[in-house]
Amino acid sequence: MQNQAKRLRLNAFIMIMAVIMLVVAGCGGNNNSANTGNNGSNSNVAAEENTAANTEHTGTQSEEVRVIEHAMGSTEIEGTPERVVILTNEGTEALLAVGVKPVGAVMSWIGDPWYDHIKDEMEGVEMVGDELQPNIELIASLQPDLIIGNKVRQEKIYDQLNQIAPTVFAEDLAGDWKINFALYTDALNKKAEGEELMAAYDQRVEEVKSKLGDKADTKVSVVRFTAGDVRIYQKQTFSGVLLSQLGVARPASQDKDQFIEKLTKERIPDMDGDVMFYFVSEAPGSSDAANVAKDWLEDPLFQSLNVAKNDKVIEVNEAIWNTAGGYKAANLLLDEIAAYFEVQ
Repeated sequence: MQNQAKRLRLNAFIMIMAVIMLVVAGCGGNNNSANTGNNGSNSNVAAEENTAANTEHTGTQSEEVRVIEHAMGSTEIEGTPERVVILTNEGTEALLAVGVKPVGAVMSWIGDPWYDHIKDEMEGVEMVGDELQPNIELIASLQPDLIIGNKVRQEKIYDQLNQIAPTVFAEDLAGDWKINFALYTDALNKKAEGEELMAAYDQRVEEVKSKLGDKADTKVSVVRFTAGDVRIYQKQTFSGVLLSQLGVARPASQDKDQFIEKLTKERIPDMDGDVMFYFVSEAPGSSDAANVAKDWLEDPLFQSLNVAKNDKVIEVNEAIWNTAGGYKAANLLLDEIAAYFEVQ
């Protein structure tokens, strides 16, 4: 009886343990299932967070590094520069044309410190010297992410500028300003905008050219008076390039693929044409250049020229016809030429 009672208790214990094990196994299975679900959910959340992070990181890195070839070699520029210092007058106009306001710019050759036709857009821009002597310390203090300059003007300080920020230089200032415009807008990551503006400008030039007709046979002379010399302006000058694009005739002395020639009074006849546009380069507070112009224009040899006899001697704005040298001035110059020839 005692042994039988022991066997009954043992069997009962085994059955109870079996039930407990089944329950525990079932709970374990549910926990595993729950954990698997939670782990799956957590994994998905983690994956989404990683994807978002990667996307954000990729977005930052999508500011591609572009290599700009220029007069001093090649320069890597990341993304779209936001703090630009410009060291040429024509470069300033390129920036403004594509909607980029520089943090610093060299002063205009005429104005205090900016040309009248850009001064409203340049409000708040730091003046960093002039094209011939930019202030390197002031440029550095502006913390630019791009500096644009010109080899002719600033070659000697290129390395110093390039230590401050990526620096791009155009080759020169004479000749077709549109070459520099394309370089500048590419460096700014505004190539498409620049090309669109240039296409619109070229179309306008063609429209004016098509309306000139026989008026394009008018020989246009361009002359500059300074305190130190008198110059005729030929085809590789700012105004000369546009006159050539319009197909406008030039006097023989100025119908040359050159920049300028300095004259003596014996060469006054080289200033003649059907019309003569002239400008006076005057230092602030001085009248020396104006006195030179008066002396030459009143000279008997000049008074014998056709332009003098026909009263076709016209003073124009030097900034527009010569020194500004950029996109905005080119459009204003086109306006003046079209107005003179009475074409729309």
